[in-house]
Amino acid sequence: MLKILIKWIAFALAVMFVAWVVPGITVANFLTAMIATVVIVFINAFIKPVIKLLTLPINILTLGLFTLIINALLFMFVGYVVPGIEIDGFLSALIGSIVLSILSVGVAWL
Repeated sequence: MLKILIKWIAFALAVMFVAWVVPGITVANFLTAMIATVVIVFINAFIKPVIKLLTLPINILTLGLFTLIINALLFMFVGYVVPGIEIDGFLSALIGSIVLSILSVGVAWL
């Protein structure tokens, strides 16, 4: 249970870091980042597999690069659903999702 709490806090800090590094992404406070973390986990667990299955032919044609587009669109969706997070455009969402993906690998090692 403590390990899950540590990962949750670390991922929320990663969301705050993305908002600090990437221009066009703002997070109001740490509580908003914690809520966004929960929303991202649920999206990655339930919605993302269905979308990846539906877009499998285009993903095969682009050799997996379409996954970056899916990640950016889902990141924009998080910004739309969670109040206190603003993502200005697709490019900010794309860069933010890439940085967050890299940071989430480090969080998974905890």
